[in-house]
Amino acid sequence: MTLATSADGTRIAYYSDGGDDDPAVIIVNGAFSIANDGTEFAEELVKSGFRALRYDRRARGGSGDTKPYAPEREAEDLAAVIDAAGGEASVVGHSSGAVLALFAASRGVPISHLFLSEPPFRFGEDEPPADLPERLQALVDAGRGADAVTTFQHDGIGLPAEVIEQITRSPMFDALVALAQSTVYDAWLTRDVSTPTAAMRSPGVPTLVFSGRETFPFLRASAERLAGVVAGAEFAEVPESVGHRLDPVATTRLISARVDRGA
Repeated sequence: MTLATSADGTRIAYYSDGGDDDPAVIIVNGAFSIANDGTEFAEELVKSGFRALRYDRRARGGSGDTKPYAPEREAEDLAAVIDAAGGEASVVGHSSGAVLALFAASRGVPISHLFLSEPPFRFGEDEPPADLPERLQALVDAGRGADAVTTFQHDGIGLPAEVIEQITRSPMFDALVALAQSTVYDAWLTRDVSTPTAAMRSPGVPTLVFSGRETFPFLRASAERLAGVVAGAEFAEVPESVGHRLDPVATTRLISARVDRGA
């Protein structure tokens, strides 16, 4: 693990695999994910000749958290990791990480290629409650991290109550509770840019939006719609990605077909 320093002083933990001279690909995970969740994906990227960097978004894993939060701070966090990678990189974002990647590109963060997996843009339709981030923060502040997690799962993601109940009884639930503060930030980010801004629709870099065939219907619809409004973007279906999970081998294949790895 190495630490980069974001513009507001927050220390961002990242891991780098592959050769320093190989083209860099930054992995930006979605909700309830930490850097280690991208390990298998990073291994596939390295096999294909890339340098893979995965990082803990703020309030997760080994990274810090400086208040106050704003989506702009997370864009600066990504910029800090890209700077550590040499100053420019391709970025693959999954779920809310895809929203963050596109937002960062719109703010001039030096991204050479964008790969956006199942981004949860709502385009003003069937939005979660507007006060969700504030309610989540109140729960976290009251020491009710478990309630913040289940509230985010229900109101933010739309999981059925019976599925949430199963998750609360599973061995993984404690790890989710440790990420309760990050649910506030995911809810905040996706609320503030639920509909891509004009700048996000013209990021100025090659953009591929992709989705699995078997995923949440609104995520598939969002991916297709986003590809239609972002200037020059393409859409691709990745059948190997199932249940809102990015398939490492298939995604690496998409990246390899579009990013020059040199001689």
